[in-house]
Amino acid sequence: MDMKKFAVSAAAGTAAGLAWYAFSSAGPIKKLSIKKDAGRTLKAAGDLFSDLKSALM
Repeated sequence: MDMKKFAVSAAAGTAAGLAWYAFSSAGPIKKLSIKKDAGRTLKAAGDLFSDLKSALM
């Protein structure tokens, strides 16, 4: 068993579990805020990968 893959999988599972808990225990107004912040984060990550791709190409 590769310990690095195990550690990465455990960290990803923990992050997903914490995100699910935060979303499920939040009130309706907080859920909208979480969704908005997640959308902004995903857009920023997409822009970052796009910039890296254009810099490397």
